[in-house]
Amino acid sequence: MAKQILKIKGMHCASCAGIIENRISKLEGVNKVSVNFASEKAFIDSDNASLDQMNDVVGKLGYTLYSEHEEMDVDHSVHVMDKGTEESKLQELKSQKMKVAFSFPLAILMFGLMMWDIATKYFPTLPATPISMELLNALSMILASIVMFWVGQPFLLGVLRFIRYRVANMDTLVGIGTLCAYVYSALITLLPSLRVALGNPSNTYFDVTIVVIGFVTLGKYLEAKSKLRTGEAIEKLLGLQAKTALIWRDGKELEIPIAEVVVGDIIIVKPGGKIPVDGKIVEGRSSIDESMISGESIPVDKNIGDLVLGATINKQGSFKFQAAKIGSDTVLAQIIRMVEEAQGSKAPIQALADRVSAVFTPIVLVVATLSLIVWLGAGYSTLGLSSALSYGILSFVGVLVIACPCALGLATPTAIIVGVGKGAGQGILIKNAESLEKLSNADTIVLDKTGTITKGQPEVSDIVVLEKDIKERELLQLAASVEKKSEHPLAQAITDNAVMKNIAILPTDNFSAQEGVGVTGVVSGKNISVRKPGREDNEPRLKELQNEGKTVVVLEIDNRKAGLIAISDTLKDEAKEAITKIHKMGIKVIMLTGDNRSAAEHIAKQVGIDEVIAEVLPQEKAEKIKSLQAQGRKVIMAGDGINDAPALTQADAGIAMATGTDVAIESAGITLLHGNIGKISQAIELSRATIRTVRQNLFWAFIYNVVGIPIAAGVLYPIWGISLNPVFAGLAMAFSSVSVVGNSLRLKTKKI
Repeated sequence: MAKQILKIKGMHCASCAGIIENRISKLEGVNKVSVNFASEKAFIDSDNASLDQMNDVVGKLGYTLYSEHEEMDVDHSVHVMDKGTEESKLQELKSQKMKVAFSFPLAILMFGLMMWDIATKYFPTLPATPISMELLNALSMILASIVMFWVGQPFLLGVLRFIRYRVANMDTLVGIGTLCAYVYSALITLLPSLRVALGNPSNTYFDVTIVVIGFVTLGKYLEAKSKLRTGEAIEKLLGLQAKTALIWRDGKELEIPIAEVVVGDIIIVKPGGKIPVDGKIVEGRSSIDESMISGESIPVDKNIGDLVLGATINKQGSFKFQAAKIGSDTVLAQIIRMVEEAQGSKAPIQALADRVSAVFTPIVLVVATLSLIVWLGAGYSTLGLSSALSYGILSFVGVLVIACPCALGLATPTAIIVGVGKGAGQGILIKNAESLEKLSNADTIVLDKTGTITKGQPEVSDIVVLEKDIKERELLQLAASVEKKSEHPLAQAITDNAVMKNIAILPTDNFSAQEGVGVTGVVSGKNISVRKPGREDNEPRLKELQNEGKTVVVLEIDNRKAGLIAISDTLKDEAKEAITKIHKMGIKVIMLTGDNRSAAEHIAKQVGIDEVIAEVLPQEKAEKIKSLQAQGRKVIMAGDGINDAPALTQADAGIAMATGTDVAIESAGITLLHGNIGKISQAIELSRATIRTVRQNLFWAFIYNVVGIPIAAGVLYPIWGISLNPVFAGLAMAFSSVSVVGNSLRLKTKKI
């Protein structure tokens, strides 16, 4: 089974996406097809269907599938943009621009003359148009012919494919409408006898052909440019990667293309340099700007043994690191892959738009034909053949032109593309649109304690001196000197605290460790013991610390109790503020942890968590989520993505707190880089803003068609004498899609 992401050439509207999905899904071996009109990509899951087979079934319909990226197993480049693809896209835009440059000024001129002609009927004092109608008609026919058969070529091809293969899209609608207006006008102009037979109709519609095609072509050009902007997030990510790497081989420095870097290479990074791949520092130290990956603006200090990520920037100091992950295995490649897949996925809210788009074009063709028939039938006896035919043609063309499946097709994917891209820039990785939608609807968030609210590693939290003649720093120095030789995690916490406070570690003699009890040794001639509390230890402060869920050790000097050291998993710096922001969004916060209740409640009290569910085994966490869902709650689960995997999967939306280079966490729909709990509220706000934009887009897309099509058909004419000229229909249709894309692009400026 293979998953492919293919680019598509030749799509013009949401109906095109439906046609491609329908044809490819019928191929043997194809399991799932999802075509995204906004990104012009197909996401295909197949067993053995080849690209050639797919193109055989869609090529004759005017579509072409092709691979956008070079094969990453061949070299180590990350999603390198195919230059041919980029040039082809730019060439296509250039061709569209040239057609717009020719047709749009003509459309404006014709539109102005039409408005002038209409105005003279209502305001008799206005002078007549400066050009005679006979000359204007002849000139219009010549210009309309050029516009119809050159600028309007895509629309004519849409008509031909409809006749030959029975597939219809937006181009088909515009093509049939404008061709009908053009052919009718040409016939009554070139065949006077036909004109007499029809009752000497006074109107021709060459201007309609010119104006509609001019406006629609402009709209398609603006839409194409706007759609390019929605994918800027991927383009920016693609541009982050370094092109070369400075490596150390055979005792000398060599600069090589990044594609030639192999795992194990020692890479040199100088101040201001871009880190080419992922790896671990083996020499030197520095401060790294990781904002392009994590969204965090503050540089991160790195020392020997620390991980560095490709595409991040070395701010100061030179260092060497050993390449550990290259090509498609790097964090940048994983992020690009997740963003690309998410941008191509479909949110549940899109289902209705997809169903409507699938039958939209055939229904519009039927409505347009019925409007023509009704006008001819009902209007013949009251208006006469000439007027009835004129209104019938105007309604037929107007319905076809104003109907716009594009707005429906663009409503959801453009907002998803922009929202997912914005999230990636903030260190919020969204796996699919479904997770984004569910996140926006949540009313309860369940947080794991260790690694989510807390740092996930023991630290010294309290030092209590029990003897008056000893100071806190001396107490810590003696404890750290003995614990330095121990491998216990609590010993490491004590030693790290002393190092952080610049306290010297003294030599220790006669070191001894008793498992489950503690350690002893001689430091500066003093017998030092660091042990777990016993029944004889009944100091009030000891009980207080233990009631807070902290682990306490007793320090003895020459068999005298000198002090207590409390060790606990401390809060993340941003935890309290993050919980406050979540509360302001109206979301209930629950802590779900396997730790003892006293420790959990102490942490919960510090950050303001609403409810604590403690002493829960990892396999029981999913059941707790399920019980909350049974109460009707929409639940977000945030955890470290490892022992919380079942709960993350069970929740309506799972948020994984990723650390290091682990970003591809399969059990969660949302991944927060560097485990920053402060980004949870940002992710929720982003999801709400994105889905709100989707709803706005869908509302206007539906309303536009529901209101516009009946007016174009002429339902208001019998009541108020109002009819919609196809020129205005073309203008409205041209800008409907642009407005939807523009509304989605507003997400780029949204502060989260």
